[in-house]
Amino acid sequence: MKILYHHRVASKDGQAVHIEEIVAALREAGHEVCVIGPASTQKAEFGADSGKVASLKRLLPASLYELLELGYSALAFLRLWKAYRRARPDVLYERYNLYLLAGVWLKWLTGLPMLLEVNAPLVHERSRFGGLANRRLAAWVEGLTWRAADRVLPVTNVLAGFVQKAGVPAERITIIQNGIAKEFLADVGHGTAIRRRYGLDTALVLGFTGFVREWHGLERVIEFVATSDAHLNLHFLVVGDGPAVPELRRVAAARGVERRVIFAGLVPRQEIVDYVAAFDVALQPQVVPYASPLKLFEYMALGRAIVAPRTPNICEVLDESEAMLFDPADSVAFARAIAQLCADRDLRARLGRAARAAVIRQGLTWANNASRIVALFQLLRDERGSAGRFTEASYRPGRNSSPSGQG
Repeated sequence: MKILYHHRVASKDGQAVHIEEIVAALREAGHEVCVIGPASTQKAEFGADSGKVASLKRLLPASLYELLELGYSALAFLRLWKAYRRARPDVLYERYNLYLLAGVWLKWLTGLPMLLEVNAPLVHERSRFGGLANRRLAAWVEGLTWRAADRVLPVTNVLAGFVQKAGVPAERITIIQNGIAKEFLADVGHGTAIRRRYGLDTALVLGFTGFVREWHGLERVIEFVATSDAHLNLHFLVVGDGPAVPELRRVAAARGVERRVIFAGLVPRQEIVDYVAAFDVALQPQVVPYASPLKLFEYMALGRAIVAPRTPNICEVLDESEAMLFDPADSVAFARAIAQLCADRDLRARLGRAARAAVIRQGLTWANNASRIVALFQLLRDERGSAGRFTEASYRPGRNSSPSGQG
């Protein structure tokens, strides 16, 4: 199958990881994938931002920047049209972004079957966190884009609720969680080299990976390290960078534990396996309610004992037998969960094994995601060739039965 893959991701971060992994999985399965997106993503180092685009966003009034986003659709459509004429693809796969209509226009013009991957309800997210000047216009464009796709692929059950609320019928929604690459399921040892690098051979290591923001609440982990019993030899390894790091360094110094809080910074993507394998306890301190965190699947696949909030999106993939889940409304529950794991080696091992088994049982791999995507495309082509309408209900709830993940 020839797949035209379209995105607007200009930063080299977790979004880029998702794109690279799913494209690689589709190609490994024997399909031809033509990727159309910002060229800067291919050349950037991991962790890089979107360069000129990020600068424009900082400098321009929000209303003007959003109109430029909408205008970018015309340029993106020209690129897509040229790629379509050149490659003659069978299908179109697009990663949703706000104000991006190019894929919808190509679908309308050519009749290509279209899958739309949705990772966040961006009108809601940007209104809450980043500011949105033209909210009514943005909501109209978002709803139009979601409804125009033949199938919408939200990454969680909770996110599916947003999609349905925008008017997409349940039978046109298929939940495809994020996944992990095959190297995370290989025998990767115990992170010995990383432990030795940072002098952690005899330490009990709490670990976190990802872009470090204030809302992650990592200062709570530093406080836990500072007040822990000396015999635990507790250390905190932060893998990644972000705007919260300078303040976390200050907090660690103020509490006198700067030598026990290690900031590894950005590391090459291929080394993440070794870093996570060095953790005794892997932390997901907070989570966006509709997200499917990449770090969570990596923790699971490497058999780490996980501490995570008991939220509907987390409970779609983990239960109490597979992770230490805490009530996010309880101010001391996070520290209590960490303490329980630190004190019980057997519990850490048992939860780690169960988390890894959950990945395998649920098929939370990029290869499996690629297979499901191809199956949906084949279904769409078959339906288009016969009755021209959808006959199979592909809305697939996770552990929760309601579309919002609340039931």
